[in-house]
Amino acid sequence: MSRNAKSPQRWIRREIQALTAYHVPDRGNLIKLDAMENPYRWPDALVDEWLDSLRSVELNRYPDPGAGALTAKLKQSMQVPDDMQLILGNGSDELIQMLALALAENDRVILAPEPTFVMYRMIAAFAGMQYHAVPLADDFSLDVDATLAALSQHQPAIVFLAYPNNPTGTLFSAAAVEAVIEAAPGLVVVDEAYAPFTDASFMARLGKAPNLLVLRTVSKMGLAGLRLGLLAGPAAWLGEIDKVRLPYNINVLTQVSALFALEHKATLDAQTAQIRRDRAQLFTALAAIDAIEPYPSEANFILFRTPPRQAGAGFAALKSQGVLIKNLSSTGGRLQDCLRVTVGTPEENAAFLAALRNALDSPLPATLTTG
Repeated sequence: MSRNAKSPQRWIRREIQALTAYHVPDRGNLIKLDAMENPYRWPDALVDEWLDSLRSVELNRYPDPGAGALTAKLKQSMQVPDDMQLILGNGSDELIQMLALALAENDRVILAPEPTFVMYRMIAAFAGMQYHAVPLADDFSLDVDATLAALSQHQPAIVFLAYPNNPTGTLFSAAAVEAVIEAAPGLVVVDEAYAPFTDASFMARLGKAPNLLVLRTVSKMGLAGLRLGLLAGPAAWLGEIDKVRLPYNINVLTQVSALFALEHKATLDAQTAQIRRDRAQLFTALAAIDAIEPYPSEANFILFRTPPRQAGAGFAALKSQGVLIKNLSSTGGRLQDCLRVTVGTPEENAAFLAALRNALDSPLPATLTTG
């Protein structure tokens, strides 16, 4: 047997070899506004109380395999209907992968809008499924006619709809989402990762449409370091999907810490309310810069369009001034010339806008405050 016969190129699937691994840039000492994180830490007194809660954790034992106490608290906190069930995942990414693994079969399709959360496409490849993207309208709204036509043509096993959408911040109309749920031949998963920053939700709709599931995460509400997601829906679906969940997937530190955090949810809610207010101020400031076109957002970030062919230079100029945001221009399509900034603290937002003014030589609105 030749040496080449034992090479990874001989055995790794071609679809995987064609992928580029998900890249997370090193933040260094930069102001980090690229990853849609809550910028606020807990008060010191709450941190001390949380650390006390960890003292009783038995690290020598496996965690509760069903995370019973945490699941019950999540159902209450997320207002999951009483007759619906939950599956927990190591972040929402693991739950997306569980869905794909459970429904994967020869030539089955995952369908989603474009642009949207990149992991839908990547996980389709991981699971050996086909992926079909339906371009959004020019204003980043859901193109209902094109989506319905794609549903009829491709008969997808799963449709993912991020609500609000990442990376655009768009909240698709409820009527458009309802039309997709009604027409879809398989599952429709409404991904509500950014639920803390909008008043819209399909959680209460669970059980009324037999093919609807809702995906959530605690990451955006201020617990990104815990890597905890949840999938809500009817027992008939979740009982089957749960069969591909690896045992003990939610570790004991995550279970105890998330339960503690949800018992102090008022602190997290106050932080997300502040982020909503800061989002409105940041949008107004961006809209006042002539060279910039910001898009309305119901998430904790704002997508904005730079002058043609200036996104890369603008991103680099911001980084050179100590501010890290997300350059989406290289994605192409409707994201050409687009950058995305996470809503930070007022001080971070002010620093970003000052750096952006320098990068684009645009005046900074005098109305911006840091308080």
